Amino acid sequence: MEEISSFNDSYSEDPIREETFSPVPNLTHRYEDRVLFLVSDVCPVFCRFCTRKRKVGRHLSVTADTLEKGIQYIETQSMVRDVLLSGGDPLMLEDEMLEAILGRLRCIKHVEILRIGSRVPATLPARITPHLASLLSRHGPLFVHTHFNHPAELTEEAKEACSLLAGAGIPLANQTVLLRGINDDADTLHTLFRKLLTMKVRPYYLFQADLVRGTAHFQTPLSVGIRIMEELRKRTSPMALPLFAVDLPGGAGKTFPGLATVKNPGSGNQAVITPEGVLVPYPDPKREKEAREDKKRRKAET
Repeated sequence: MEEISSFNDSYSEDPIREETFSPVPNLTHRYEDRVLFLVSDVCPVFCRFCTRKRKVGRHLSVTADTLEKGIQYIETQSMVRDVLLSGGDPLMLEDEMLEAILGRLRCIKHVEILRIGSRVPATLPARITPHLASLLSRHGPLFVHTHFNHPAELTEEAKEACSLLAGAGIPLANQTVLLRGINDDADTLHTLFRKLLTMKVRPYYLFQADLVRGTAHFQTPLSVGIRIMEELRKRTSPMALPLFAVDLPGGAGKTFPGLATVKNPGSGNQAVITPEGVLVPYPDPKREKEAREDKKRRKAET
């Protein structure tokens, strides 16, 4: 019910403004030296907190035309050195199609790094075959960003999938989303990050959940992520510590909040300082809930 009734003003269908920075369909160019390229409209699982809920399974269409326009755009942008393939999930493509896309991108001289963001190792590990691992290894330097959110996802099958990729010489890094009531405590994340390292997967990002419409019930206060990271620093090696990252609303880009970069934490005028020194308002879910309840109460009294 919360996913269809959470329509407060702080949440939107495209909170980080991917469409605003989209010069051609299915490609986002927010940062000068890198692009996000959506090459698949299929996922192995539909995450309820997905930042692309507006598109995946609804309005995301990947065709030969969108792929060609994306590759042609990258060819014309000499400053782009890093291409992140996403979707949907790139590893849901057939091997031949995936190899064709990677081959075209690898032929672009100014593209130095290819990356693939994928939930497949966690949710459809059987897709990771020796043939696929070998295919990916031919297009290095290529990195795979896995997406494990909880130790329960570290199944024997997932471990085998990561082992195949790592054994093929493919660096693995993990992106975790901080989710209220699921992994928003230091014990759970400490276990997750420690076990990921034993699978040759480096914890990379701990993401604050994006302000996507219909996902407010997954949102944690910024102070929770900061507190968890402070606790983890006392308990584990830096190798097991990801960056706590927030994709700021309105397309302001990523920042890495800490005790010194969040102003007025937990208040109605909470804000985050960007690396450029800009103050960006960022809602606190507790305050948002209090405001909604107060609005309902005043409405009932009139």
